[in-house]
Amino acid sequence: MKKKPSTIAIDGPAASGKSTIAEKLARELGYLFFDTGVMYRAVTLAALRRLGTVEDETAVSQLAAEVDIDITPPSKEDGRKYDVLLDGEDVTWEIRSREVEASVSQVSAYPGVRKAMTDQQRRIGLRGHCVMVGRDIGTVVLPEADLKIYLVASPEERARRRHQENLQRGLASDYSAILQAMIRRDQIDSTRQVAPLKPAEDAHIIDTDGLSIEEVLGRVRSLLEDCARAETDLNG
Repeated sequence: MKKKPSTIAIDGPAASGKSTIAEKLARELGYLFFDTGVMYRAVTLAALRRLGTVEDETAVSQLAAEVDIDITPPSKEDGRKYDVLLDGEDVTWEIRSREVEASVSQVSAYPGVRKAMTDQQRRIGLRGHCVMVGRDIGTVVLPEADLKIYLVASPEERARRRHQENLQRGLASDYSAILQAMIRRDQIDSTRQVAPLKPAEDAHIIDTDGLSIEEVLGRVRSLLEDCARAETDLNG
């Protein structure tokens, strides 16, 4: 019997499709879907609420080490893919606010914040049977993942996707503003000193421009089969 990879890391820039692909893949495999980015959003929300700013790196890092963030299966049928709990409070939708969106890259670049979140993410990932999504899973959080995938797409395509998501949720949306914010975020994420956004050396890169969700999933399934076949050959 072929053995499926137990830990799967899916990385890539914002709106590259990684969360959508990971959620569907996790459901197919019966694995935990863990979008690690929501943890940084939760810390950002906590900082905005309790500190009134994200500019004080020391204070934000201290807060990150103190707050209790948990990710659990969805408790409501309102479109959510999981519950995000901040010290026991359901903040699943609050972490998607414009204020959090504008500040999360800065917060996630703080070394103290990344360390606090990485430690917790590793504990979850190392349990196995997990599809982890983020920007540094394959390079920092779970470098020993059985399969590493890195999704890419042009800024224009990613901004279009985010714009459509907003419209579908009934939110006001400005494509040009989203595109500019996306480009700024890419710059911050790829040039930060700690855990910059980049594919792991052994990651499989998939360009999702022009591909449907099912076409991307098809490529991922092929990688799963290749990984399982290699494991079978290795073990005789």
